[in-house]
Amino acid sequence: MSAPPEVLPHIDAVQAALAADPQLVVYLGGAPPAASGWTPPTQYAVLYPEPGQSMSESLADERTDFEAVFQVTCVGASVERCLWVADRVRKALNPPLVVAGRSMWRAKDEGGPPVQRDDDTNPASWFVPVQYRIKSTSA
Repeated sequence: MSAPPEVLPHIDAVQAALAADPQLVVYLGGAPPAASGWTPPTQYAVLYPEPGQSMSESLADERTDFEAVFQVTCVGASVERCLWVADRVRKALNPPLVVAGRSMWRAKDEGGPPVQRDDDTNPASWFVPVQYRIKSTSA
């Protein structure tokens, strides 16, 4: 029986794809707290991963397939900057991701709600959470 797929190499592949764009600032699991002295850039993205699930590839119940949904929250100092981040994220995740020993589907853009204003930040910012689905199987 083979080992089930691991989530971290998949999330590492997502982070690597996003980090490959030198104009895109990406945080994992949340932006640094303002109380820490962090000054937010005018636009950035925050990757919120989930553990995903291993799935059977056949009736033999070999759990080698993997599927996960993750969210990238795109933040900007204006609606336009927020959508600029969303465009950069979409372009970064368009090619197939690379995970060693895995065959990957291209990330599926699941969309998100309309852009929203966040008045809890100073100055106010705009954000939109966009979800993506990834799938892989043993290579």
